[in-house]
Amino acid sequence: MMTGKSKLSSFKYLLLTSFIVIVVSTIYFQKIFIFICYFLSLSLSFLSVKYGIRVIQSKNLLQNIRAEGPLTHLNKRNTPTMGGIIIIPIFLLIVLLTNFPGLELKILFLFTILGFFIIGLCDDFLGIKNKINKGLSVKQKLFLQILLAIIFTIFAWNNNYINSNIAIPFNYEIDIRKLTLPLAILTIVSLSNSVNLTDGLDGLAAGCCSIVFCGLGVEILLNNDPSLIVFSLLSFSMTGLCLGFLAFNKFPAKIFMGDTGSLCLGSIIGMICVLTNSYLTTLIFSGVFLIEAFSVILQVSYFKITKFLHQEGKRLLLMSPLHHHFELKGSHETIIVENFWKTNIMLVILGIVLKISI
Repeated sequence: MMTGKSKLSSFKYLLLTSFIVIVVSTIYFQKIFIFICYFLSLSLSFLSVKYGIRVIQSKNLLQNIRAEGPLTHLNKRNTPTMGGIIIIPIFLLIVLLTNFPGLELKILFLFTILGFFIIGLCDDFLGIKNKINKGLSVKQKLFLQILLAIIFTIFAWNNNYINSNIAIPFNYEIDIRKLTLPLAILTIVSLSNSVNLTDGLDGLAAGCCSIVFCGLGVEILLNNDPSLIVFSLLSFSMTGLCLGFLAFNKFPAKIFMGDTGSLCLGSIIGMICVLTNSYLTTLIFSGVFLIEAFSVILQVSYFKITKFLHQEGKRLLLMSPLHHHFELKGSHETIIVENFWKTNIMLVILGIVLKISI
């Protein structure tokens, strides 16, 4: 088990790593906005979450723990949740203040984020109200997410903000044409749900999101496309917002982001990926999220197949998502989170290396 000192140093290590990347990127690309966006977002997020926790506690927006979860999570009951109501409005304000390629794209971007925010808000609120950590049904959430993704993709496509040519290593492109819209919808919905599933341990989703957004910020600047710089700005801003939140979300968490935060974060990654044509690198950057989601799909599928064949369902993992499997194997959640962070950093480095080769 990690000590309090080592737990703190893990967060400091992530914070220091992001700071170095931000400073180097600011100098290399000669764009001061990188550091300004990161620093202001980090500071604003930290202060807002610090005082926002008290407000959330006063409104009794407290976490319920599912009975079938790991026993070690029972002590997390009554931790303030719905932290997304603090950081997402800050990001919406940043979007309002930024200069988008077109006003219609800014409105569409805001509308979609707000839509995912409302889905998460309803799900969290119902879960708290019902006191069973269960809000909207899976089908209800998935339907609403797909609907929002379809609206976003169609409007973006009709206004020529989505490119059908996907860049692959060694200066090649693949024109996917009719697959463009389905791929864009799948990207947004899958990333939204994947981040949501990853948000099961203190600091796991927030830390991984900060890493992915930082990688996206650098990757977009490497495109050397002035029309896409706004998405780099937003990515670095979200890096700061996630780290400011993580200061209070790391073990032992003083606040959880809830679906209000996780669904939005995933959808933002997905939308930036689609609008900047960063499918390959985002796929690599988001490896931790996608593995977590795949572990759930694999677990459910295997259980249903074995139940159909043998009248008794069997499980591949002790529990899904994957991080719970490691917990039940005896690993402390701080060790799991730290290893997932390290894995995500290596994936981002790999993605950037591949990007440079494109």
